[in-house]
Amino acid sequence: MNDSAPAGAGSLPALPATGSPADLAKALRTTGYLADDGLATATFLAMQMNRPLFCEGEPGTGKTALAQALAETLGAPLIRLQCHDGIDAGQALYDWDFPRQLLHLRALEAAAGVEGSGLDADSVEASLYDERFLLARPILRALRTSPSVLLIDEIDRADDEFEAFLLEVLTEHAVTIPEIGEVRATTPPVVVLTSNRTREVHDALKRRCLYLWLEHPTIEREIEILHSRLPDVPERLAASVARAVQKLRHADLIKPPGVAETLDWARALTLIGARHLDTESAARTLGAVLKYREDADRVHKQLDTLLAS
Repeated sequence: MNDSAPAGAGSLPALPATGSPADLAKALRTTGYLADDGLATATFLAMQMNRPLFCEGEPGTGKTALAQALAETLGAPLIRLQCHDGIDAGQALYDWDFPRQLLHLRALEAAAGVEGSGLDADSVEASLYDERFLLARPILRALRTSPSVLLIDEIDRADDEFEAFLLEVLTEHAVTIPEIGEVRATTPPVVVLTSNRTREVHDALKRRCLYLWLEHPTIEREIEILHSRLPDVPERLAASVARAVQKLRHADLIKPPGVAETLDWARALTLIGARHLDTESAARTLGAVLKYREDADRVHKQLDTLLAS
């Protein structure tokens, strides 16, 4: 198996009226996802070269949201595989529906008893591993769905063995189910892998992908994101929320806020009727942006500094 060669089977779904990174950025913008030149170019090339896109960066920088926006842009289903400690190939590929198989076996036995004839073992076994009893997990669903966007989220949480399995699947765009045979994608899914860099992912998997490091947005882009996703948020409120979040990200918190928290905070402030961010409204809504008691206690004591221009 060549772990660095691109897969050659199939073609990618065509972008709606797009033929360049700029066109892709424009298409993503219609979903509310604002991509800069670097991100749009890396994503465009990954799709055109039929390579997975490996997105790495701090939590909350928009890695998962990119896959969601791509699926919406392409009009394709988003199929998500959430990685975790101990995940194995069975959880990613397929399983058999044991309770239904057992019911089926009992029905066969009952029918055989009525008819007064024995069961043919080979026929019974073949019927138990019929397609109708197959439980397709995310990767198998993505291979069977054309086109689709496959999000392999937080690959850094999985172990080396699972990485090796992914490497083979992403190279071949096919899996073999012993009881049924090979399942090969007619159109390979658009694959986005994300990592929060809790550990280093092996070079073999990274070589199979195009790499993209995502930073938190600048204050100007964060304000632009707020206006794009929440057009009813007043200008002054959007600017003050973005400035406050930028400061929070440099405040040595247990969990610095990401873009999702910025949006939640602005939405929460709007819902309570705030027109700008002051000490009272900030204190009432900190639960939208901070997720640890220690962080909230620390920020409460520094609200005046946080809100200073």
